[in-house]
Amino acid sequence: MYHIEPFYNWRDSYIASEDERSPFYGKDDYDFEHPNQIYNYIIHPQWDDIGSNTLYLKVLFADYENQFAVIEFIGEWNDCINNDIMYVKRNLIDGMLKNGINKFILVGENVLNYHRSDDSYYEEWYDDIKDEGGWIAALNFREHVITEMRAGRLHYYINFGHALNSLLWRKFQPNALLNIVDEMILKALP
Repeated sequence: MYHIEPFYNWRDSYIASEDERSPFYGKDDYDFEHPNQIYNYIIHPQWDDIGSNTLYLKVLFADYENQFAVIEFIGEWNDCINNDIMYVKRNLIDGMLKNGINKFILVGENVLNYHRSDDSYYEEWYDDIKDEGGWIAALNFREHVITEMRAGRLHYYINFGHALNSLLWRKFQPNALLNIVDEMILKALP
């Protein structure tokens, strides 16, 4: 797992550790140390710790003017035992909401498993953004992870599915990705 790095092609446009509004502002990316691990596997030092011992993330891009963020995840998303959504919501999302972010693109290619619990934090997150035209979109999560998320009723709060799950997001610049995802979500509305 050490060789799996967060997407870095947008670093010319955004670096969370240099963003004064980011909870990771001033964070040393530990270029030569390897403090984080998922179970017995050391992960690349560029992934950021949100308080969970199984789920890490990287804010790839945040645009306060256009009110969106792209967040990539790695590990096991375990709400059942670790309450990972609480860490995501309290240690990252709440601060982004205060700074006007209301559209969230979650990249889940490296999320290996999802273990559900109740959906109250997801509902809270959705309630925080729905009146402002906000949304949460999940891109490229593994099929078994999506199946578990559906079973946990997360489809009421997070947009995911075939079109979002096959989007080649890396070939776009962040604002173009926002426009594409926004259009996909609008087309999916009844």
